[in-house]
Amino acid sequence: MTARDLPVRFADIEDAARRAGDNVVETPLIATPALSRRLGLDLRLKLENLQITQSFKARGAFNKLSRLSAEERARGVIALSAGNHAQGVAWHAEALGIPATIVMPRHTPFTKVSRTEALGANVELVGDTLNDANDFVARLIEERGLTLVHPYDDPLIIAGQGTVGLEMARQCDCLDCVVVPIGGGGLIAGTAIALRQAWPEVEIVGVQSALFPAMRDALAGRPGQYQGATLAEGIAVKSPGKITREIIAELVDDILIVDEDMIEGAIHLLATEQKLVIEGAGAAGLAAIQAFTDRFAGRRVGTVLCGGNIDPRVLSSILMRGLARAGQLVCLLIEIDDSPGNLARVSGVIGEAGGNIVEVQHRRLMLDLPVKRIDLEVIIESKDSRHVERIVKALEQHGYSAQIQTTIGT
Repeated sequence: MTARDLPVRFADIEDAARRAGDNVVETPLIATPALSRRLGLDLRLKLENLQITQSFKARGAFNKLSRLSAEERARGVIALSAGNHAQGVAWHAEALGIPATIVMPRHTPFTKVSRTEALGANVELVGDTLNDANDFVARLIEERGLTLVHPYDDPLIIAGQGTVGLEMARQCDCLDCVVVPIGGGGLIAGTAIALRQAWPEVEIVGVQSALFPAMRDALAGRPGQYQGATLAEGIAVKSPGKITREIIAELVDDILIVDEDMIEGAIHLLATEQKLVIEGAGAAGLAAIQAFTDRFAGRRVGTVLCGGNIDPRVLSSILMRGLARAGQLVCLLIEIDDSPGNLARVSGVIGEAGGNIVEVQHRRLMLDLPVKRIDLEVIIESKDSRHVERIVKALEQHGYSAQIQTTIGT
């Protein structure tokens, strides 16, 4: 099969780009000198977190909605989504004057529901999962004549997402390899078509979460059961697209799998080193590059940071865990005599060793301690793990037993 035989052509992507105009942001492709040195390659990041609604999904949504007839616009559209697709459809539907119904599972976080409603869509909460809501969506389509805006398995959606690759080809002379997250496959399918036109020899690599490797399994003819809580919920797709599968089989060279800890590490690295807020799905490409550094070493590599809609509480937890792993935020369990002045002396030892006390908790009711002894849980800021070891040694030299705790109860 040639590119001309695929259900989406390069000309379709060019047309989507012309049609988009100012309705879609041309996001930057940035160089990363420090991160590149750290990883041993020339890394470029495509910042789709700066797209409208902070996700590439707005591209395909506009391309689909802008092609509707006047009659279809009047009847309205419907989408089944609990995340970025919902917001992309809602945003452009309101701008184009199209009534939009977004169906979400009942357990969808309130912030996502309220954000989608604030963009002008009517939200229906149905079932416990997206699959549970399929019948409801089908019934509304039949009853109201609504047009389905599929999140990935639609040629117009794929062509819209392909404008990511079109921009990358304009923004860079050439890359040896481009790494793209895969959920349903719309982004990598469209991007692959655009990049193969510009750079025929480029290697295109997809990335999936270890909990949801549905596209990789589908291409291998393996059925799979997919479940579990993943940081990369944006690519947690159980049933990849048929159209996208056809394109990926033809144009994508490989699909890599990353674990949750790899994704978490990539989110943390992007936040701390690049000052970028990226969701789990968006960080999957960097997670793969970090996990398989030998595969990419010395090459010019680009990856698409496909979205930035991460829950602030999740981001906060990841940042705190990262500080703990680096030894920059540590909980020490220190046993002392329950006598006046001891707490002040412990604080003095830690301060003299260069540690900064963040929080202190007394544990007087521990039954395994003598009544005149107490445990202190002291959370401290430090430079790194070796600095923590020096603080512990200083405490021991002053007669205090100190243990480093593996968890931080903040």
